[in-house]
Amino acid sequence: MNHSMTSQYLTKENLAYVGTGGVSAGNRTSGFIPAFCDTATGQVEPSRLADGRLAPMHLLVGLPADWVVARAEDNTVLAIKATVVAGFLRAGVFYTRAQAAQAAMH
Repeated sequence: MNHSMTSQYLTKENLAYVGTGGVSAGNRTSGFIPAFCDTATGQVEPSRLADGRLAPMHLLVGLPADWVVARAEDNTVLAIKATVVAGFLRAGVFYTRAQAAQAAMH
């Protein structure tokens, strides 16, 4: 199913991977940082706080403007393109949640 990425979807993903390296708390000590990848272009962006610093978890704020498909009246990002997936960066390589969960076990 193709759907836009929302904060609610990120929460569902976190619940699906709880207790594994597929969430930030489970892989931070293995050198992973939360990131997103646009599967249509291959562009990877680390998750950032509103002020541009690296975020400790997946956040929709701070992503490229052309990834945003819905904003609230106050300009808060509500959804990003359906081709974008949440995952992690480690040593410049993007890992999906499933790949990070597997890699964090080793």
